[in-house]
Amino acid sequence: MANAKVIESKQQQVEEISSKLKASTTTVVADYRGLNVAQVTELRKQLREAGIEFQVLKNSLVRRATESAEMAALNEVLTGPTAIAFGGDDVVAPAKILNDFAKKNDALKLKGGVLEGQVVGADQIKALAELPSRDGLLSMLLSVLQAPVRNFALAVKAVGEKQEAQA
Repeated sequence: MANAKVIESKQQQVEEISSKLKASTTTVVADYRGLNVAQVTELRKQLREAGIEFQVLKNSLVRRATESAEMAALNEVLTGPTAIAFGGDDVVAPAKILNDFAKKNDALKLKGGVLEGQVVGADQIKALAELPSRDGLLSMLLSVLQAPVRNFALAVKAVGEKQEAQA
């Protein structure tokens, strides 16, 4: 009886992990070996504030979940102690927070992850982390869109001032 309960519990965990993998816009896999409790607590706090779920999971359960989620290529990075950050709405946030934390703490190593359903390597996660946040990208886009209107307004103003000076 106890065996059946254990198996059922593990199957439920695999389904839970699989659904998180599918629902997450960005999933980052990291090796946390060497971090002390205070560092892990600080990392979890930063991730929680950004709405990112961070869990230490058994590799065997994650492997089964990746197969059911059709992300079996992620299994290559599931070696050693593994912590996984499941991102929400902001695609860049998990990669950015973990990458910034890894720069300050050499013990944290990014292994790879999933970006909108595609399995990516650690280099691609780091490249994603270097991008500005969603709000930063939107403000850049807005300034690019405003530039022609602003230039036109300045040109009209200059023509008006020139005509006033001539009159």
